[in-house]
Amino acid sequence: MDTVRALQVDAFTDEPLTGNPAGVVPDADDLSETQMQSIANELALSETAFLRSSAAADRRVRYFTPTQEVDLCGHATIGSFAHLHDAGLEPGTTTLETNVGVLEIDVEADGTVWMTQDAPTIREVDVGYDRVADALGVDRAALEGASADLPLAVSSTGLPFLVVPITYLSDLGSAEPDMRAIETLTDDLDATGIYCFTFDALEAESTLHGRMFAPGAGVPEDPVTGTASGAAGAYLDRFGAFDDDFPEELRLEQGHYVDRPGIVRVRVGSAVQVGGRGVTVLDGSIVVPEDDEDEILEA
Repeated sequence: MDTVRALQVDAFTDEPLTGNPAGVVPDADDLSETQMQSIANELALSETAFLRSSAAADRRVRYFTPTQEVDLCGHATIGSFAHLHDAGLEPGTTTLETNVGVLEIDVEADGTVWMTQDAPTIREVDVGYDRVADALGVDRAALEGASADLPLAVSSTGLPFLVVPITYLSDLGSAEPDMRAIETLTDDLDATGIYCFTFDALEAESTLHGRMFAPGAGVPEDPVTGTASGAAGAYLDRFGAFDDDFPEELRLEQGHYVDRPGIVRVRVGSAVQVGGRGVTVLDGSIVVPEDDEDEILEA
């Protein structure tokens, strides 16, 4: 059996035990897919990033939830490069090979990590406010009141999310989501999850407050979601949420209703970028059984 280094990095925050926790395995070249899945299951975080060497970019990454591999994960990317910055990675631009292609990552001197997203794809969906309201456990009026210029749509900058505007923070905070109904709805729409938001944010400097539910991916509610934030930024741009005065940078709150508050910074220009900080809260090792062993991992 081998021992590999594994970390937990809280992303989209600089305060320990807030934001979105991600697993990071900095040296995963010798791990098989089965071993990576086992480690992700043992760490029991929403996603774990496995950093590997690449012939196409400076690094390769694969992301696993406790139950499956996913193509892209914003917070695990931010967490990975926050760790690499702490370990000596110089500020500047680097490239990262993912299952959705090669992405640019910019690391600033203060440790802020910016992740360039895929080109946006956005499609309006005729799914009905009743069905969405029932799945989220909110009143239909809470959705209709926010719908004058912002329709229900699936937006993607790497992963697709059903983006749902809600009128007030009280509506968003009191949502009682039906996870089975959300999973069925997102399956029908070929979406990873639902990102619902309100401009009625907690902090005056914030653009909006969001929540994200993705039970079909094994994440009932994600604390702070980078890929969904990028998709939301592209959605707001596409539907003219700020008329001709689109902000240079959006500030998206998330995670307060699961006691993991964090902030995602989003820039929408020639490309969509998602940015944030990260802090390492756990640094240790994990024992990995051989592929043909079914033993439980020992942390």
